[in-house]
Amino acid sequence: MKKSLYLTLLLIVFFIQPMVAESMQQRKSKTIRSGELWPDDKGEHINAHGGGILKYNDTYYWFGEHKDDRTSDAMVGVMCYASKDLVNWRNCGVALSVTEPAPGQAGQRMRRGATTGSDIERGCILERPKVIYNPVTKKFCMWFHLELKGQGYNAARYGVAVADRPEGPYKFLYSSRANAGTWPVEGSPMNFDEYLKRDYGTGQMARDMTLYVDDDGKAYHIFSSEENFTLHIAELTGDYLHHNGRYTRVAPGGQNEAPAIFKHDGTYWMITSGCTGWAPNEARMFSAPSIWGPWTQHPNPCRGPLAEKTFNGQSTFILPVDGRYIFMADIWRPHHPRDARYIWLPIDFEDGKPVIRWRDEWSF
Repeated sequence: MKKSLYLTLLLIVFFIQPMVAESMQQRKSKTIRSGELWPDDKGEHINAHGGGILKYNDTYYWFGEHKDDRTSDAMVGVMCYASKDLVNWRNCGVALSVTEPAPGQAGQRMRRGATTGSDIERGCILERPKVIYNPVTKKFCMWFHLELKGQGYNAARYGVAVADRPEGPYKFLYSSRANAGTWPVEGSPMNFDEYLKRDYGTGQMARDMTLYVDDDGKAYHIFSSEENFTLHIAELTGDYLHHNGRYTRVAPGGQNEAPAIFKHDGTYWMITSGCTGWAPNEARMFSAPSIWGPWTQHPNPCRGPLAEKTFNGQSTFILPVDGRYIFMADIWRPHHPRDARYIWLPIDFEDGKPVIRWRDEWSF
């Protein structure tokens, strides 16, 4: 009798244990846990930092910086991941590859100010890639912050690439400074800061950035400029591949970077960070009735543990999903860049203003 009972229990454990494990896996695959390792379909931590998301048809595509174990320089390029539910992600591989060093430069350490081959040569700094789809040209357009190899953060350029499919491969087109020979819409140059005047002829600096497509189909490039003292919002041409020369300045002298923007009930909202390098700081929030302003600053929207440091993260993108919004941020780990983690949190509204509350775990 005891032997029979023992065998019965063994059979129950044999059949039930896999079901329990599968149930736990299903539960995990339906929830988001900010700050934890986030495995892709191959079981590897998703390597798409400073990223953004494009929804095309019924699939979400996550683009971000591929980080190495020891350096934040671009050694691979921009990665792409695909998902139907925003939780389980398939690794689509490298969407935009950096190029190999020019002949004779392989293995050499570039001196400061040295010239390179391609603008996106391996070892350059390629940050915050964002992709938007142009329904007229049927092209997927990628923009990113680019610093030329061996020049630190002196170049302050943006780069543009294009593809026929969302996952790529993307073809690099060019890099440039912004809006050379053009003043912003605000008025007389006599009132502008020294950096804006300094860079008028060569083009304005373009660092931390995002892209935004408005309801009317017009697209905008939002980026830190003027030595990171001032944000610029620049309208793009109809093909989404160039600036059209019309731009405005936001929070002059405020030292903002890492912009993330969305629109809710006709109001534009933008969340940024201060300029403290890799170290986290308190999030800033702005609103405007028009993309052209005027922009008004509001208190930090974060609530919960470490809210004063944006939960130890830095904003990168805000994703609209079925009338709601997801705040995306990065927890940087400069000593082990590949291990940088992600913060994804839903945005609530209180008294008409966005609020981001920390949640250890949440689901759609």
